[in-house]
Amino acid sequence: MSRETFSSQPSESAAAADAGIARTIARHPRPLGGDPLKRVDAPLISLTGMILNNQEGEAQQLANKKKPSWLRAKVPGGPGYTRLREIVDSHKLHTVCQEAGCPNMGECWARGVATIMILGDTCTRACGFCNVKTGRPATLDRDEPRRVAESLRLMFEGANLRHIVITSVNRDELADGGASIWAETISRSREACPGMSIEVLIPDFEGDAAALQQVIDARPHIINHNLETVRRMYPAVRPSAKFERSIELLRRVKAAGMVAKTGIMVGIGERDDEVHELLELVQRGTRAAAPLGDNDSCDILTIGQYLQPTRNHLPVDRWVAPEQFAAFKAAGLAAGFKVVESGPLVRSSYHADHQADVLSTIEAERDRRGRG
Repeated sequence: MSRETFSSQPSESAAAADAGIARTIARHPRPLGGDPLKRVDAPLISLTGMILNNQEGEAQQLANKKKPSWLRAKVPGGPGYTRLREIVDSHKLHTVCQEAGCPNMGECWARGVATIMILGDTCTRACGFCNVKTGRPATLDRDEPRRVAESLRLMFEGANLRHIVITSVNRDELADGGASIWAETISRSREACPGMSIEVLIPDFEGDAAALQQVIDARPHIINHNLETVRRMYPAVRPSAKFERSIELLRRVKAAGMVAKTGIMVGIGERDDEVHELLELVQRGTRAAAPLGDNDSCDILTIGQYLQPTRNHLPVDRWVAPEQFAAFKAAGLAAGFKVVESGPLVRSSYHADHQADVLSTIEAERDRRGRG
């Protein structure tokens, strides 16, 4: 029996998937990060002279652009940050905030917001912007949901953690893409921390509708799936993903009556007009008849500056000025997003608790007007 997929296109065969994994393994050993040249079909744009090809040694590459003054984060500090840091360090907990060197870690931790990653540290995909190592993961830790829930309980009770963002690597070698681990992690975390809001940043599960439904049925407060970039840039930025498949995932989240969130990077090669076009495409593509009859669409959008993790990744094409981020925010709100976070240092989890609070206020007011 074939599985239902998001996309109208047929799913890739198992043989093709195995071949893709074999190609990934053949590339190792190599530095952490993605290989934008993974696809063998003709790219829509050429980045040959701009990317360090880690299979062939040195290649021409643009010099790193000096960061502008507005790309400077605050030094971490404050009692909230200190309490959470002590618990994380003493119990040897792991957060994406630390491992990714997020510039907003101090501010987020002080607010009681943190991000963790599940399903291991090895991704089966090789995206051109991401510094997570790629390959075939060795094992699947079935006890991970229990340990994650216990870690969150320590942070919730000891450091007033009020909002958690859970993300993961892609696990395309698994039949369900890791969806069962996702669902159990959400359920156990809710039981361990009943006063904490849970946001998940999920992969596309290769368009497997049943896998997505497992996450939806676990009922996290927010389901996030990042588009990352405009459609034209997908061959270089997200070579193993499909723009339409990601839009359909977000539409299904809205059709289930859930809160949907997405995010993009700018400064990676897109044009301003393509960003504006994307805003409209997301709103039109995710609009669905919600259970209460509302003509609803994707709720939350984040827009941030792309920063090149290593020389092995796609180069920064431009530094986007704060004024342009403000213009993107205005355009996003005008397009129909209810909450938009747009700025040079914005990441998926930036002000995630505030986004949830603002959205709750908007929905409460809408419900009040509906009853009136």
